[in-house]
Amino acid sequence: MPLVKRTDFLNTHQFSHQDIINCGAGELFGVGNAQLPTGNMLMIDKITRISEGGGKYGKGEIVADFNVHPSQWFFGCHFYNDPVMPGCLGLDAMWQMLGFYLAWLGYLGRGRARSAGSIKFSEEILSNNTTLTYVLSIKKISAFHLVMGIADGEMYNSGKIIYTATDLKTVLITKHSS
Repeated sequence: MPLVKRTDFLNTHQFSHQDIINCGAGELFGVGNAQLPTGNMLMIDKITRISEGGGKYGKGEIVADFNVHPSQWFFGCHFYNDPVMPGCLGLDAMWQMLGFYLAWLGYLGRGRARSAGSIKFSEEILSNNTTLTYVLSIKKISAFHLVMGIADGEMYNSGKIIYTATDLKTVLITKHSS
């Protein structure tokens, strides 16, 4: 049986930093539905484009930015006297975006990362001021007993692709999901 979904956000194609903060507080899609992390684990500052069409596969796209500052928490501990952003945080941003995309489509439930196919880091993020851009191309949305999104993702720094991930999977769970 297909899951019921809302349609209240489909005409919104950008989300401000305040919208992202509201999402983390459960105020954007509603309590019990997809929320972005808050505080240190939030790896998205704004969503600059979201659509049901477009992307490499014509099935949807989401583009987000993250501003990197030397004072961010991870530079003080990863690595000692060799500050670099952990690659897993960039990967987590892509899972966060995919969960957001599912909620934007109107599906209900809390987002959870499930897996990724191949992952490649070709450059590292250092503690200089820069803006990272994440681009997800939606490959498939499955919405029957469990809502799951599958996408390929890229991270750009100064217009250059530095991370790629294929077959990212995020699900939305409800209290009735396993």
